[in-house]
Amino acid sequence: MLADKLQPFLDRYDELSRLLSDPSITNDIANMTKLSKEQSNLEDIASAAKSYLQTLADIEENKALLDDAELGELAKDELKNLESQKENLEEEIKILLLPKDPNDDKNVFLEIRAGTGGDEAALFAGDLFNAYARYAELRGYKFEIVSQSEGNTGGFKEIILLIKGKGAYSRLKFEGGTHRVQRVPETESQGRVHTSAVTVAIMPEVEDSEIEINPNDLRIDVMRSSGHGGQSVNTTDSAVRITHIPTGIVVTNQDGKSQHKNKEAAMKVLKARLYEIQEEERVAKETSERKSQVGTGDRSGRIRTYNYPQNRISDHRINLTLYRLDAIMAGGLFDEIIDPLIAHSQAEAIANAGY
Repeated sequence: MLADKLQPFLDRYDELSRLLSDPSITNDIANMTKLSKEQSNLEDIASAAKSYLQTLADIEENKALLDDAELGELAKDELKNLESQKENLEEEIKILLLPKDPNDDKNVFLEIRAGTGGDEAALFAGDLFNAYARYAELRGYKFEIVSQSEGNTGGFKEIILLIKGKGAYSRLKFEGGTHRVQRVPETESQGRVHTSAVTVAIMPEVEDSEIEINPNDLRIDVMRSSGHGGQSVNTTDSAVRITHIPTGIVVTNQDGKSQHKNKEAAMKVLKARLYEIQEEERVAKETSERKSQVGTGDRSGRIRTYNYPQNRISDHRINLTLYRLDAIMAGGLFDEIIDPLIAHSQAEAIANAGY
């Protein structure tokens, strides 16, 4: 019974309240921070559990009044409302009981890389960057460009953003994969539709304590920056290339004027990529026979098509098609796709959990 599963959460929440109200807790700041974080994580499930148990009690109370001559009709009406409330709370609680992705609250590195399609792919990478930047602003997230490599005719061959905000990874993790675009390039004189593609990689920002890198596994090269930039950018050895020898991962950063800042930014991206590999191995071990179709972040899978002539955007994982591509790209309205993806992912998880 669902009510039985909820009691341990309430007991632990009350226990944490007692521990945190003890004056001596201030003598151990690390433990106080740890307990406060645990209580904060239990806040939503504890609140929903209290409401649910109270609703069950109210249902029983009103059932007892059904045969009452004066209050029977009132109890009957109240029961309808309570049963509806009970169903809504059960759905909410089932979602809250699902195992939480440990990365959901983290900031996220979003990497957009032009794939097949040459200059047109780079131009679309630029369009996608602008749309994600607007999305970040809509959600109240902050973002900064970590590194970029501009395309020959505009856009980007590659650009990496760090997007900061509570729950950034929990939403943007659904964007990882291949994004295909179908449109008539500006240079196309015959009006033919071309198909290009970009890949998006989503990587949580990691703390230094979460991933260890042996300095002996790194080869760090410094060089003169190339491409656009101020005078000092192009005339000093400020660009940094870091190679992780065991995996062969190479990260280059030349956006800042300072070699130190470029090295720091490159190391952050390297840690995120190594953590991504580590997470893929963890998820592979935990994944059951029935693999979820969404939220895997697999950059090799084609997840979405942007068809400009038809003003159509289609997400292939959940067979969702919207004929408002222009509005979504112009306004960064990706929640119109991400919300259904989250709902689908939660429904899959609930079915697998057997609730």
